[in-house]
Amino acid sequence: MTSAFSAIDTFAGLPAYYPPQLLHFMRTYGQDKVLFGSNFPQLSLKKCLEQVRALELPPAIADKFLQGNARRVFGL
Repeated sequence: MTSAFSAIDTFAGLPAYYPPQLLHFMRTYGQDKVLFGSNFPQLSLKKCLEQVRALELPPAIADKFLQGNARRVFGL
């Protein structure tokens, strides 16, 4: 059986280095498909979250990215 769900996560990379294509995807048709990951403790969670804020994502999209998509996918 295959799942109809697919997602992209962002672990092991600082948000300041996300490629423009990923940011476009996150802001448009992929906003329900990208999960935040920090690779903590190798990357500082505080630094990652500061850089996410600097991306200036619309609030609803930032919420999906930081928690909403993971809650939906993992049934939390």
